[in-house]
Amino acid sequence: MKANEIKDMTVVELNSKLAELKQELFNLRFQHAVNQLENPKRLQAVKKDIARVKTFIRKQESNVQ
Repeated sequence: MKANEIKDMTVVELNSKLAELKQELFNLRFQHAVNQLENPKRLQAVKKDIARVKTFIRKQESNVQ
């Protein structure tokens, strides 16, 4: 996920995307625990995407206040 894609989203869309990413991270961790994870780098990418989305949510909330 690129930062340009995130910039255009509203806070509501960002929150829903965050929930999707957290669910995906849970699924990846579960796959990793049972040794069925095909792409281990995806874990790292999802964590970075979560951090990126949280940063933009925080940035938009601080701009509103």
